[in-house]
Amino acid sequence: MQWNNYRVISALLFIGSVIGMAFALYLEHVQGLEPCPLCVFQRVGLIGLGLISLIALIHNPVSNTFKRSYALLATLSILWSAGVAARHIWLQNLPPDKVPSCGPGLEYLVDALPMKTVLAQVLSGSGECAVVDWTFLGQSLPVWSFVFFAVLTLISVWQLFRRYPI
Repeated sequence: MQWNNYRVISALLFIGSVIGMAFALYLEHVQGLEPCPLCVFQRVGLIGLGLISLIALIHNPVSNTFKRSYALLATLSILWSAGVAARHIWLQNLPPDKVPSCGPGLEYLVDALPMKTVLAQVLSGSGECAVVDWTFLGQSLPVWSFVFFAVLTLISVWQLFRRYPI
């Protein structure tokens, strides 16, 4: 088995997204941590990466154009998660007097407002997203999520720009 094989890398990205989602669901359902809206949006990008990688794995395209297309979509998806995690880290590091107030829950926003408005409000952040309720080695969950997403992003970018045999 070659570690630079397109299917192996697609499988690795898929497994990475499954592991990330499994950990998120463990924290939510076993540890009792309720995900804030920014956490939910990070999951969306991770799920997108997983789905795109799974499709690429199953399809196993011969065409370099298809390979790069899948890699581009996967990269954009995980970049979304990394960007939202970076925003989350920024919110958690604001001085207490600068933290936005808590708003309505994500479920209410989705039911009551157009999606464009929901995206704008969620990405602007709220007080619940600034709370640090889980740490490991002195770093909050968004920091570890960002590191995880950065690794997946590097793999996706490599998959996008690497040389494929003709």
